[in-house]
Amino acid sequence: MKTIAILNHKGGTGKTTSALNIGAGLARLKKKTLLIDIDPQTNLTEGLGVRDIKTSIYNSIRDGIDLPIEKINEYLDLVPSSLELVGAELELVSRLARESILKNLLKKLKTDYDYIVIDCPPALGMLTINALVPADTVLIPLEAEYYAYRGIDRMVSIISDVRTHYNETLTIGGVFITKCNPKRLLTEHITESVQKHFGDKLLNSKIRVNVALAEAPIQGKDIFEYAPGSNGATDYENLVNEILTKI
Repeated sequence: MKTIAILNHKGGTGKTTSALNIGAGLARLKKKTLLIDIDPQTNLTEGLGVRDIKTSIYNSIRDGIDLPIEKINEYLDLVPSSLELVGAELELVSRLARESILKNLLKKLKTDYDYIVIDCPPALGMLTINALVPADTVLIPLEAEYYAYRGIDRMVSIISDVRTHYNETLTIGGVFITKCNPKRLLTEHITESVQKHFGDKLLNSKIRVNVALAEAPIQGKDIFEYAPGSNGATDYENLVNEILTKI
């Protein structure tokens, strides 16, 4: 089993879209995959059409009960989030071994899945640390904009701290460009800057601007189900294949 955390401290980078479609892409290849939504915004949960849930990851973090698992299709499952997770940061402060709560919850699922993909919150707090402690690797989506780098050093520092104190095998598996327009000179400049910063961690696959990627979650579908012939489906298929090859 391999556990992948999708992380960016900024909103609007395509983080949740990527988590959803990487998970769906792995499932299409018959890899038994679990998506975990640990983001209080619940976008991943709602983007897969899961609503009005009675039990979420919040209940497991708070009460120590087994993670609730919603079946999406034969190869894809989801641990849903809820708005109650907003209060979890404060509730975790006084807990013993608070950084390892999710890791302990996942122990029972080790033999059930080929891949676990965790959608982190757009913040660098205790929920994000809980996602990084059980992770094997981190994937970072970076938007093709000038401000993509703002705070990136802080994010890399958090990953380094988790590696030092809680998870010595944690790696940055790859960085990939999202919301890019190949015709814009800016995209080329951003790609060159990322290459200088991350070297061979920059993945070749880029996610182009594609309206179908924005429409699919509204329908509660992944891009492969919603618009299989779209650029978005092609780009995420390429990304998933590259992840399987390199990570």
